[in-house]
Amino acid sequence: MDAKLAMPRRDAEGYLVEPEQWDDAVAEAIARELGIDLGPDHWDVIRFMRSYYADRQVAADSRFVMRHLETRYPGEGRKRLFELFPYGYVGQACKIAGMKRPRAWSTG
Repeated sequence: MDAKLAMPRRDAEGYLVEPEQWDDAVAEAIARELGIDLGPDHWDVIRFMRSYYADRQVAADSRFVMRHLETRYPGEGRKRLFELFPYGYVGQACKIAGMKRPRAWSTG
């Protein structure tokens, strides 16, 4: 993210307060903070999560993301999700995709 651009407001755990303020540059900046170099599969998951949020105004549970990944990696959606985001769906994928902190969720 360009140093001149301000990062949207985040809560104490690093989640966006207003998911509507997210964009690709925000995703890149948060990913860098988390030590993740975003590749095509990361962006596929992020785009799926953003689309799900746009349709429902709630973050997708990890099981929906795993099912989405199954279309590209039959039988390996769960494995692939944790390869992409090794420290957890909520702690990494949700932050990078600009979601608010999910409440009372299984992380996968």
